[in-house]
Amino acid sequence: MAVKFTHLPQATILGYPRIGRRRELKRAVEAFWAGRTTADELEATTRDLRLATARHLVDLGLDAGSAAVPGSFSYYDQVLDTVALLGAVPERFRDLASTGSTNGSALSLEGYFTLARGEGDKPPLEMTKWFDTNYHYLVPEIGPDTPIGFVDDRAVREFTELAQPADGGQAVVTRPVLVGPVTFLLLSKAADNAPDGFRPLDRLDDVVAAYAELLRALAAAGAPWVQLDEPALVTDLLDVSFDEVADAVRRAYARLATDLSAASVDGDAGGAERPAILVTAPYGDLRSEAGDGLALLAGTDVEAIAIDLVKGAVPEGPVPGLENKTLVAGVIDGHNIWRADLDARLTTLEGLAPLGAGAVTVGSSTSLLHVPHDVADEPRLDAGLKSWLAFADQKVREVVTLATGLADGRPAVAEQLAESTAAVRSRAEAPGVVVPSVRDRAAALTPADVERAPYAERAAAQQATLGLPPLPTTTIGSFPQTSEIRTTRAAWVRGELSDAEYTAAMRAEIASTVALQEELGLDVLVHGEPERNDMVQYFAEQLDGFATTVHGWVQSYGSRCVRPPILWGDVSRPAPLTVDWTAYAASLTDKPVKGMLTGPVTILAWSFVRDDLPLGDTADQVALALRDEVTDLEQAGIGVVQVDEPALRELLPLRRSAHADYLEWSVRSFRLSTAGAGTATQVHTHLCYSEFGQVIGAIDGLDADVTSVEAARSRMEIVPELADAGYGRGIGPGVYDIHSPRVPSVEEVTDLVSLAAKSIDPRLVWVNPDCGLKTRGYAETTESLRNLVTATREVRATL
Repeated sequence: MAVKFTHLPQATILGYPRIGRRRELKRAVEAFWAGRTTADELEATTRDLRLATARHLVDLGLDAGSAAVPGSFSYYDQVLDTVALLGAVPERFRDLASTGSTNGSALSLEGYFTLARGEGDKPPLEMTKWFDTNYHYLVPEIGPDTPIGFVDDRAVREFTELAQPADGGQAVVTRPVLVGPVTFLLLSKAADNAPDGFRPLDRLDDVVAAYAELLRALAAAGAPWVQLDEPALVTDLLDVSFDEVADAVRRAYARLATDLSAASVDGDAGGAERPAILVTAPYGDLRSEAGDGLALLAGTDVEAIAIDLVKGAVPEGPVPGLENKTLVAGVIDGHNIWRADLDARLTTLEGLAPLGAGAVTVGSSTSLLHVPHDVADEPRLDAGLKSWLAFADQKVREVVTLATGLADGRPAVAEQLAESTAAVRSRAEAPGVVVPSVRDRAAALTPADVERAPYAERAAAQQATLGLPPLPTTTIGSFPQTSEIRTTRAAWVRGELSDAEYTAAMRAEIASTVALQEELGLDVLVHGEPERNDMVQYFAEQLDGFATTVHGWVQSYGSRCVRPPILWGDVSRPAPLTVDWTAYAASLTDKPVKGMLTGPVTILAWSFVRDDLPLGDTADQVALALRDEVTDLEQAGIGVVQVDEPALRELLPLRRSAHADYLEWSVRSFRLSTAGAGTATQVHTHLCYSEFGQVIGAIDGLDADVTSVEAARSRMEIVPELADAGYGRGIGPGVYDIHSPRVPSVEEVTDLVSLAAKSIDPRLVWVNPDCGLKTRGYAETTESLRNLVTATREVRATL
């Protein structure tokens, strides 16, 4: 089939939520994992979902025949998809292939998911955060001998199934979306057996050769465009210089764009070897002090470049090389849910002419993966608040409206512009957006409000009070949320259970959890959080200034979805949040019980936060509400309080020049929430799935008495970093990866605990899982924690 294309259409988006409006993908994948459905049934379900999604985007206004609709589906993770595409499977998983090729092997669906979840004694791929979002990706492991080739044509098959639908209905010509080759390698880690000095980027030529084969296959299938996402160009946190990145980009796109012939933009497809290429650079600004990424991309022979004009500034022009390219202007925020000021966005678009682009397409700043499907699907949100919001479907319509206004003039969209302006004004004037008492309290803060007694004094007082053994054991907070718990909570929300009946049910669960922990021999207990639907939503439902959704699901990783709350106004705490549940658990045991709170930075990071107030100011408001909760927990006799900040690294700006300001307000807000605690109260915090080396100073600055961190998948990668930094307070590097169903053996945990105790003063080491146990089952949790306690006792005996 000949390739034919023109410029990109006037409106497009960089990606769309893939989980389904009612989490159809989650349910289908989990049914497959449980053995209730076959691989063929999963393929059929997801094929229907992809087709319905593509046609829905056409109904929203995207063109069906010109690659305006992105093909951004993934069963689990787009980086894992690239591993499968290339056959870049770590050695421990080489037996998972279903078909062979000269360059590697294609994974079966079972094998694909095994890389994500692990199996037996094979740990899964490491997981970490995707740039500055709450999405997690799986980290490829690349060595000099890792098989790399074009071994999986799923991208081609998914393009074809929509362009030539089996049901005979509307065809949609999509734009396949792939992680770009440079970003893929920059996000990879060196395989364990790689020699010193090897970097995954050393395999660039092999990866690009495989991509070239894929592009040829897409061209043969009739794909007019392909999208290659290169967000690595907007960050300088990847331990590689701009010059090295620039060299990799030039090499990669010389091979993919210059060496492979493409059809001309006037539609002549003779001899085309590849589709037209759109390179995207979401999540930040392409231009920095280190170098000009926009000029770099403009100097290649790709046909289109997408830039983020929400996080990034409007470039100054002209930009040489743009004159023969389409510029996709990302003016609609793909990362937050506020309705756009369309008049202002249209002004931005009209001001792009000096850049000298051959054509301008209106787009989203990022994939819409990060926002829910449809605000119209939220029956419980206040009507006024709903008028301020735009979820994925509304954002598509905003893109289409702006494209019409840019092409046909403002009169063509006058009504939509007026509605947008009215919504922006309504939001600014609404009660609760500004609360003078909240602002006054924050304004009155002094440096003394973020200081505690010296750590040595606190440690002595806490040990005298708590009497803990060496290598104390604990968990991060949550215990498994069983179907019975969820059913009970749902019945209570629907009004089918009284408050008294619900409280009795949750207390019974708490009692069972406390008894289990005592039987296992843990040293510091938790109440298990059965009453909590989510570690952020639970607090948002009780704090003024927040709203929550019914169907506002967003993918966090794999089949895991969350409903981020909406932080729309000034924040305060009308009543205690957790005290009754924690105090009840403490009444059942003589062992210490931790109060469990979510920290201010994480509440911001995992919510859709207002964009009309500096983040630091909003964080202080949340911190003051939590400070009041810490005080009430102390007064209830709770001597250990954990304030979780797993998202501390997540919000770290992608450019180093902005780090100092962020770290100043994020650390201050945590200390503001905890510094009211007494000297004998032990303050814990928890951090997970982050490149901790970049925030070691901030971790120290939190001044927590004990910090637990993710470490199992990376096999204690953070431990030497902490040792080198001279970290001198309690530290709990996770020894049990809770994001996989596998049970770690006693020997495995013993090795990790021993490594921690040898690298750090063992008097400072705690033993705990990587994260909360909410998503796990009780059988695996009990066995894993039993092994954790057994291993700890073995190491404790050697001290």
